Amino acid sequence: MTFRSKRFVSFLCFACLVSVSAGAVLEACSRVLYKSNDGKFVVVGRNMDWAEDLESNMWIMPRGVKRDGLAAQNPLEWTAKYGSVIVSGYDLAATDGMNEAGLDANLLWLAESEYGKRDPKRPGLCISLWLQFCLDSFATVQEAVDFFNAHDIQLLPASVGIEEKRLVTVHISLADKSGDSAVIECTDGHLKVYHGNQTRVMTNSPTFDKQLEGLRAYEGFGGSQELPGTTKAADRFVRAAYYLQRLPAPVDERNAVAGVLGVMRNVAQPFGPQTPGEPNTSATLWRTVADLTNEVYYYESTFRPNIVWVKLKELDFTRSQKLDLVHGGDLVGDVSKDFQDAKAFVPQSPDKE
Repeated sequence: MTFRSKRFVSFLCFACLVSVSAGAVLEACSRVLYKSNDGKFVVVGRNMDWAEDLESNMWIMPRGVKRDGLAAQNPLEWTAKYGSVIVSGYDLAATDGMNEAGLDANLLWLAESEYGKRDPKRPGLCISLWLQFCLDSFATVQEAVDFFNAHDIQLLPASVGIEEKRLVTVHISLADKSGDSAVIECTDGHLKVYHGNQTRVMTNSPTFDKQLEGLRAYEGFGGSQELPGTTKAADRFVRAAYYLQRLPAPVDERNAVAGVLGVMRNVAQPFGPQTPGEPNTSATLWRTVADLTNEVYYYESTFRPNIVWVKLKELDFTRSQKLDLVHGGDLVGDVSKDFQDAKAFVPQSPDKE
């Protein structure tokens, strides 16, 4: 086993073990999409919550690169139409990112995901490449929705096991500069697409349809229950929706970004003792904000006082480049020119079929 594979195994072992611990529910990540009433500002915020260092770095993924879904049989194949900026997990998968056309994508945990037995008649796409495929291929949410509704793609999970294998389980959110949004889940071996304004908030379990049902029980959304205060995914979903719809109209992009940062900080998970029976309760490690209107991508680490950002219009999407966030403690402000040439990003492969 290579060093990269061992790191990925460590990451997935942790995720899978806590997701099946007695009484444990994996709580990880929140995402919101804000669109001003006049349509001038479209901003996406995302928290990454996890219990150990993901060793995340920022990568420039060039356009024109040929990729495939890493399936042993009938892999999905494509050539990247668009360059993108992504934040990695262990430099083995894209977890978050934005492309030069203004499409934003966010990969979040969903314990209910079920990918089904491999069917080689269906084009296979490893879960480590799902987000990158979207950024490579689509300029708008509608394009992505049309593709996934028309093509029976099968997601292939990377999996690990100590005594038995466990699956990596995630869902994805997409947004574009028009303010369009979608959430895509896979709970029965096939993708289910939720598309429209109702998808502006996403957290984790339960599945998205049940999150919407739960939201209607609270004040401001048709119910009488008061705003919940825990860090559970369902409660974060309600709070994010509540504060998102109460953001004041921004006067400029700075106000728009600050407003979304405020919402994300409200649903962030603090450092502290783990909840009994929930050893996986995780702190927010970092957050991103994607200003889709102005094509600026922000990154904030919980461990550092500095926010950094990149202007996609100033990036060179003809070659692979990397920004070291693991050791770059002195980075601050605009880091568009701080990327260094790097070998091509190598995603984790799925298990043997």
